[in-house]
Amino acid sequence: MTDFRPETRAVHVPQPTVEGSRPITMPIYQTSGFVFDDPAVMADAMGRPDGAFVYGRYTNPTVRSLELAVAGLEGGAAAIAAGSGMGAINTVLLGLLQPGDHLIAQRSLYGGTAAMLNELVGRFGITVTYVPENDPAALRAAVRPETRLVYLETISNPMTLVADLPGMCGVARELGIPSVVDNTFATAMLCRPFEHGADIVIHSTTKYLSGHTDVVGGLAVFADTALYERIWHFAIELGASADPFAAWLTLRGLQTLALRMERHCSNAEFLATRLAEHPAVQAVHWPGLASHPSYELAGKLLPGFGGVFSFDLAGGRAAGEKFMSSVRLALLAPSLGGVETLILHPATTSHRALSPDELARSGIGEGTVRIAVGIEHPEDLWADVSQALS
Repeated sequence: MTDFRPETRAVHVPQPTVEGSRPITMPIYQTSGFVFDDPAVMADAMGRPDGAFVYGRYTNPTVRSLELAVAGLEGGAAAIAAGSGMGAINTVLLGLLQPGDHLIAQRSLYGGTAAMLNELVGRFGITVTYVPENDPAALRAAVRPETRLVYLETISNPMTLVADLPGMCGVARELGIPSVVDNTFATAMLCRPFEHGADIVIHSTTKYLSGHTDVVGGLAVFADTALYERIWHFAIELGASADPFAAWLTLRGLQTLALRMERHCSNAEFLATRLAEHPAVQAVHWPGLASHPSYELAGKLLPGFGGVFSFDLAGGRAAGEKFMSSVRLALLAPSLGGVETLILHPATTSHRALSPDELARSGIGEGTVRIAVGIEHPEDLWADVSQALS
């Protein structure tokens, strides 16, 4: 580059090649695209997911590292990273469904997913049948010739109902219908849906995988390469692509996932058990409690019961608002899965798009509060929650 003027050299900076060693952590490849010497290689790269890196919307070395890492944790063949959890969900839904198709989903769903299913119904003429998350017979009865997808959540948001993955995915696989499982609440540390017959696993990497409330991202992991390649060709045109810096932050958080999940689960058990005994609380929805409808199933499927749960306050919405404005350590904020404890009111936030009937069908009441338990000392958390309840 010494033959060029300063203005040109400032644009074309040197790029050293690492030889004889490698970085300890995955570097951030903060570039929109990649340079080729051979036009044929570039053309080939734009046509298949396993070709050379070509453009950031397709993938990126940092993003690919995250895709490989999570696919490996889940036991999948490949993954597609997206710019958000809903980006991953919509990539799969829009990549698999066409007008006139039929989808079967469990009744208790994340509010964003439920809202998107309503959009599919209204905009594209796709029909949706809702069934209990633990009733394979109901799933089988709901199947139609035009059924193209089954959608489940390992642990539902926010009522923490546990899906009968072996039964539900087993029926779907027997009938040749792809099953999608949102594994965000459980992560691969508590459940690997592919082991129970799932075809696609979804993650909001915003949550536990990144774990530090500084990332927005999503992932779709695929059990086989054929389905992955089919969705990949759609994904690059949809453009819900992951950012390399967000992918790098998620890779950093992923290294402590096992340790954090252990603490999230133990703290949740501590709080859920005490809340269940409090006179101001009508019910606690955490699958580790014997009173929870998913208790027996959760004990069979999960080594831990998750760090998120909800509870119903006796005073309804007024009590919920008073409680949330009275906590000092827990934070009133959206999302979950970070090291800090967060609370919210599902009916007016995460599930605000649902009608009163849909909220009731999901079990969400006016006094329902969701708590995403962090990794603070459990006695400090209880002191905060108990003073707010009083």
